[in-house]
Amino acid sequence: MNKKIIVAGIGPGSEDFISPAALKKIRSAEFLVGGRRALNQFASANQTIFPITRDLDAAINFIREKILLGKVVVMVSGDPGYYSMLDLLRKNFPPSSIEVIPSISAMQLAFAKISLPWQEATLLSFHGRQPAREALKYSEGKILGLLTDAEFNSATVSKILLECGWDKKSSVTVCEKLSYPDEKISVTTLADAAKAEPVKHCILIVRRSIQS
Repeated sequence: MNKKIIVAGIGPGSEDFISPAALKKIRSAEFLVGGRRALNQFASANQTIFPITRDLDAAINFIREKILLGKVVVMVSGDPGYYSMLDLLRKNFPPSSIEVIPSISAMQLAFAKISLPWQEATLLSFHGRQPAREALKYSEGKILGLLTDAEFNSATVSKILLECGWDKKSSVTVCEKLSYPDEKISVTTLADAAKAEPVKHCILIVRRSIQS
């Protein structure tokens, strides 16, 4: 395969946070693949589009067919190297045929919003998976950055962390709809988060205390 499949990260949502390089690739695509919201946001009338749904095989087949005809760009949320469709693409195409253009992830933005360095944080995902309990266990000075989904939401995950030895007064920062006009960031405790109305598809930053 001579032509490259471009995997472009579109950031956490708002166009303000997409990298100029990724946006340039998206605008020059002949065939554009992505979630429906991303396609509504970025696709132009002269592009052939394909929405990513639960039928991922259909998306792979579309890419395999269209890469022979022109420039294919696959849009993925956040950074392509962080829990995205990049894994699936690497299983179906030679890595040498893939070019990745990064933008920032929602996890990066979440830590930035609370001015907290994240180089020593443990980053895990409950989005469509469950991390090993060992990785979730409390230890002195530990900071967790967690992706959530509808089932493993702010309440469910908080209960799991309490079972993993975290103190009920540990700080939980709940980051919702990051980068959008209705973005919301709230700080509570694990005990309160476990009992509160669940927040779905958010990011949780958990640490021993608000001051840490």
